Amino acid sequence: MSPTRRRFLSFTARAAALAGAGAQALRLAAQQSPPPAPPGIRDLDPRIGSQGVANLFQYVDRRSKVALIHGDSRRKNVCEALLAIDDQIRPVLKTRRSVIIKPNGVIPRRQLAVTHVDAIHGVLDYLAPRFKGPVVIAECSGDTRQVIENFHWNQAVTEHKPKDIKLVVLNEEPRYELMYGIDYDLHTLPIRLAARLLDPSAYVISLPVMKNHNAVVATLAVKNMVIGTPLQSDAKETPRWNDKRKFHAGIRQQNFNMMLAAQRLIPYWGAAVIDGFEGMEGDGPSNGTPVDHRIAIASTDYIAADRVGLECMGIDSGWPGYLNYCYQVGLGQYDLSKIDVVGTRIAEVRKPYHHHIDLERMLMWRDPMPDLEPNLGRLFQPAPETEPPEEC
Repeated sequence: MSPTRRRFLSFTARAAALAGAGAQALRLAAQQSPPPAPPGIRDLDPRIGSQGVANLFQYVDRRSKVALIHGDSRRKNVCEALLAIDDQIRPVLKTRRSVIIKPNGVIPRRQLAVTHVDAIHGVLDYLAPRFKGPVVIAECSGDTRQVIENFHWNQAVTEHKPKDIKLVVLNEEPRYELMYGIDYDLHTLPIRLAARLLDPSAYVISLPVMKNHNAVVATLAVKNMVIGTPLQSDAKETPRWNDKRKFHAGIRQQNFNMMLAAQRLIPYWGAAVIDGFEGMEGDGPSNGTPVDHRIAIASTDYIAADRVGLECMGIDSGWPGYLNYCYQVGLGQYDLSKIDVVGTRIAEVRKPYHHHIDLERMLMWRDPMPDLEPNLGRLFQPAPETEPPEEC
């Protein structure tokens, strides 16, 4: 037999064997097709679809409870939202030595952007008959001292005496713990987190304002913690530094870093209380316009609380990348069909917020990386065809 004929027959035999194996694999795949994606996947990136990739994520299957309260008093709304989930809070609260309330003090010049003192009063009203230990109101924005003064957070301390309450500026404390994120070039990035907010003996309550955001679509309970825990230099410290800015490396990088921070912090989280008495639409998180919403949301599942918040704001749940990532890695329930809403029905209080002008840019996290596509294309080009080598 000539060498050419022998090579041809050998090649044909291998092709037939591969075709047979491929047919067998297809028959097995047809018999054992992957289960459909979870119901909540419908409003995530459609490219995930039901091709099996979604089933590799650690979606939470358990049901979550979220309180949604509507009323004419901010303070009462917050307190009643916590009362509605008291059965989930109190057993854990009994095991903790302190409570930390983490408000949102992003900007000292505008009350609409900052947690209102009445919302803090509402949390303290709930805690008063249920928790006798110390309570800390802690924030680490660059202007925390000015926020405390301008928006009268210290009134919460004086009104609730003799309860042990104090205000703490986290940037003034020397203790921190590290997490690792990524910078714009996807290089490892160390980020210092306020050690007080990673205290296993504390019950941490996130108390944000319901707002649009200029980078991640919406800022609610999760973002209040993941961007509110990284530290920056004290006002008297030189040289200046700011680990919060490390999150703002790019749309994709920021969403991913926020998920990494949530993974690091979630074991220490207690309850989320979102104050939507007066929300912010448009150019949030500091320069938007008010929405007379008159609601409060509370849950021990921060992801579920934020999902209900998005629904109340009329925001597509597939838009905030960090919340979708948190859902995919199993940090909380994001599937609305598995969230039990108590109190007011979402449909009764849904008010579509005007979107931020940069919304289209914020959704780029869902797209391919354009600067990588040419290189990836070259990497995966098939090798040039050559004649098979002569067999030994």
